[in-house]
Amino acid sequence: MSDIKKNAFRILVVDDDAKILYAFLEVLKKDGYSAITANDGEEALRTVASENVDLIFMDITLPKLDGLGVLKKLREQNINIPVIIITGYGIMQNAIKAMQLGAFDYLTKPLDIEKIRELTRKALPESSDSKTIKDEHPLLNADIVDRYDLIGRSDKMQDIYKLIGLVSTTPNTVSVLITGESGTGKELVARSIHNSALGIGYPFIGINCSAVPDNLLESEFFGFEKGSFTGAIDRKLGKFELAHNGTIFLDEIGNLLPNLQQKLLRVLQEREFERLGGDVPIKVQARFIAATNRSLDAEIKKGNFREDLFFRLNVVSIKLPPLRERAEDIPLLANYFLAKYNEHLSKKVKGFSQRSLNLLSSYHFPGNIRELENLIERAVMLTRGEEIGHELLEKMISVNYIKEPSLPVAGTSFRQARENILQIFEKQFIEEKLSSHSGNVTSASKSSNMSRQNFQRMMKKYNINSEDFKS
Repeated sequence: MSDIKKNAFRILVVDDDAKILYAFLEVLKKDGYSAITANDGEEALRTVASENVDLIFMDITLPKLDGLGVLKKLREQNINIPVIIITGYGIMQNAIKAMQLGAFDYLTKPLDIEKIRELTRKALPESSDSKTIKDEHPLLNADIVDRYDLIGRSDKMQDIYKLIGLVSTTPNTVSVLITGESGTGKELVARSIHNSALGIGYPFIGINCSAVPDNLLESEFFGFEKGSFTGAIDRKLGKFELAHNGTIFLDEIGNLLPNLQQKLLRVLQEREFERLGGDVPIKVQARFIAATNRSLDAEIKKGNFREDLFFRLNVVSIKLPPLRERAEDIPLLANYFLAKYNEHLSKKVKGFSQRSLNLLSSYHFPGNIRELENLIERAVMLTRGEEIGHELLEKMISVNYIKEPSLPVAGTSFRQARENILQIFEKQFIEEKLSSHSGNVTSASKSSNMSRQNFQRMMKKYNINSEDFKS
């Protein structure tokens, strides 16, 4: 995009933090864009009404009217300016709600300058003469049930939240295929889609294709008429019929037998079926969400899974990362499960030692989140004091799976990747020094061969509190 075209675009930045506004203005002006600011939600709406705005970067937490409230009002007025939501808390509900309301994308703090530039390029049209198109998507309300929340603030989980938000705005005829290792939370994703969509008042029907005996699975799907086979003494409604306008979740779809694969394909194509022994077509109005920990591509090559069924199921694909690929979420998950099992077991364990969290973050977790939850449940049960110590966890974790620290290489350039790794090192170094000196800043800085002033500056940079390390 040429500088002449860039100057034709006006970008509105909405935040109540003067430092954030200044940083945005510097970056955008340096890149040749015209930028204006607003300090609260109401000012943002007035600015959009009085100025020509082509793109909005907006914090989710604002005075007077929050970012999601502003976004909703813009969409109600059919103003389809691309909006990129910014938040310091990358929780699932915010991401889903932002995408449902038509946000272009979603950024979490601390902000990455290269990501801002990348999203700016993507959000703005190639030509300044391009006109905005009226948004035809209906406004939806998410009603997330806490027990089905996904936990995680990593970039990979933010991408999952965005997908959930987008899928939940589509009609039930759009099928979803969720893939990932066992224990990564595939059913939680399915339930999050269900709870975020229009069909929240309807059932979520889960069927494990490997748990139900093969000879019973067909009647489980379709139901049967009285007298259709020996033992059919009454009519029974199948799961597909009971789902109404809700969701049918087919777990372990890779285990489905070939004859049932063919019948499921027909249901997906025709959106109807008959009960066993019946001849009256019954409409299927539910959304199909399938999940598997197998490689369906490999199963197709082996002749075990129909390629045409795969394409019918895989309209939207969501791949869940294993826990080892989002290790930054482990402390968050561990504390979530700590709170859960404190309540379940009537315990009062306050937290983890820093060495415990380091141990958990370095563990491979072959059983993924399910294994982490089981581990924390046992640790809470066995802990007698106020803190889960590393000695207890070491006894429960197999040393075969404790991996050497790896460098999380991330970034679009060598310089950015190196800066990311440097930040991880700096934060970990300061935390470990404070931990080994029981939160004494003077001793920690002295042993680091750093001035106390520089050490404190580094603590402030990474929001580290010395009180957290005092014994």
